Parts: sequence; C-alpha cells; structure tokens
Amino acid sequence: MAPEITASVEHGRTGHGGSPHPRVGVVKFASCDGCQLTILDLEDRLLEITEHFEIIDFPEASSSRSSGPFDVLFIEGSVSTPDHLRRIGELRKQTRVLATIGACATSGGIQALRNWADHDAYRSAVYPRPEFVESLARSTPISEHVPVDFELRGCPISPDQLVELLTALATGRRPQLRDEAVCMECKRRGVVCVMSAQGMPCLGQVTQTGCGAICPRMGRGCYGCFGPREQANAAGLARYLQASGDRSAEDVGQLFAGFTAYAEPFRSTITDLGGTRGARRSGGGGGGAAGRGGPGAAGRASYLPAKPRMEGFDDDGH
Repeated sequence: MAPEITASVEHGRTGHGGSPHPRVGVVKFASCDGCQLTILDLEDRLLEITEHFEIIDFPEASSSRSSGPFDVLFIEGSVSTPDHLRRIGELRKQTRVLATIGACATSGGIQALRNWADHDAYRSAVYPRPEFVESLARSTPISEHVPVDFELRGCPISPDQLVELLTALATGRRPQLRDEAVCMECKRRGVVCVMSAQGMPCLGQVTQTGCGAICPRMGRGCYGCFGPREQANAAGLARYLQASGDRSAEDVGQLFAGFTAYAEPFRSTITDLGGTRGARRSGGGGGGAAGRGGPGAAGRASYLPAKPRMEGFDDDGH
C-alpha cells in the first residue's frame, strides 16, 4: 500500500469541502446488500467510526444522499449494466481512496457465472420482456474499470477486517490484513481437516482467510467465498480432487464455480474443466466470454504482500 493513500485520510486532516473529518460514502452496484448490512451490524463500533469519519452517502442507512467528493468510498457490487459503466468512472473522479467490499465488487460475484454462458438466452428465460432489461453480457469486478486502492473480500465481508481498514485509514498506517490460506485458520483453531479426515472436497488451501474458517468448523468444505489467495495453485488442487475422489471434471469445476468464480486462477480452472453447468445448459459453451485472458484478466489492487506458496500441492497435484 502506498503511504500517501493512508496519509491523505489520516485522522486530523481536513476532508473534502473543509470537513473536519474524512468524508465517507457507501454505494451499491449489482449486489445483495449483504456487505452494507455488515457495516450496519457493527452497531456500537459504527458509532465510534462516525467520531472519526463523516458518512455523507449511505443509502442503506440514511435517506441523505451525496454525489461527492469523497475522501473514502466503499463500493459494493459488480459492474453489470451500462449505467454502472458510466457511474464508476464518475465516482472514481470524485474519490481519493476507493475500496471495494465483497465478492461482487472484487471478483464479479455469483452473477459472474453468466460470463460463461449465453447472456441473451439467460435474459430471455428469466424475463417475459427481456428487451426492457438493460444488462451487460458480463458481470465484472470494479477493478476491471477503474483503479482500486483497497479490497475487502468475502460474501459477506469480515466486520473485523472492515474495522481494521478504517482504523488504518484514520491513523495513517498500513492495514494489517492477513494473506494466507483458510487452512492456517483451521490450524490455529484446532479444526480437524475435513479433506484429510473425511475425504471431503475443500477449497481452503487456495482460498484467502477472513471468514474464521466457518465452514470447516461446521464440518463442511470451504467453498471459496473470500476468493483465491496469492499464488493459489487452483489447477493443482483441481487435479488432486479429480484423482483422489473419482470425481469428474464437471464436478470439480463446479466446486470453484461459486461467489468468486470469475477471480483468477479460479476462472481459468473452471474454463479448463469445461465451464459451468449453466453455460452448457444455455448453449454458451465451455469458455464463453470468461475464458483465459481477454478484458478483465488484469490483477486486482489489494496492496497486500505476496506470501510463499502454502497450498501443499505441486504442479502435479501432490
């Protein structure tokens, strides 16, 4: 993370428009509002936050609206309509520090599964008058369109990570957000590995922590809602899952086709395994618009240091 990013909103500095505190906005694109609700669920901690930040736009919490400028802007949701394309450019111009929150904003969300399919076929199947529905053929993360300064992943985001980011912004320091596999969280909590003990498929080795390993704690495999961690060897894990459990390529690909399917390297792994089931049913083919490379293959700006590989699989899946 560049030092000037936190310095620009450091506690005590004057915000845009002469405000005594940094001006904060929370806006929504294509999403379910779950990450915004996570902010509201902070309850007493949210009251403490308002002592250091001036929240000027947060439709989920207040009818008071503002078009900026913003010192910090949180964006929930993916770019899925022509209006989103227009708005994201305007918002970026009005914002000092832009942070995307949740799987939709950081990787395209569950709605990005349509990126492997025939968009028009889906729209016609769902809506009786599809010509009235304006939508893009692909659902894409915010970082495909404008520079992003911070990412908070998850479906929904972690409230503790949100508070940590806001605290770092208020005090002018680097946020302390772990970039490690969910497996490390299981080890710290003494959770028995569901993959080793039960032979259950689990994406914990290639997924970034932040959820508290909630799924393995409940006796089920991780399904990757926080997205791939740095240097995740998703292809190696996919080969291992096929070889060790007599699973088809389609079944293994489906394991990666969740909330963060469009994030690399999950995206390439799904494409290599034949795409999503929905794509095959809609006639969209295996790769569709979501194949390797192309627009949107660029990396995302998380400002987190890369860590050594920890997945436990080599390129042959061992």
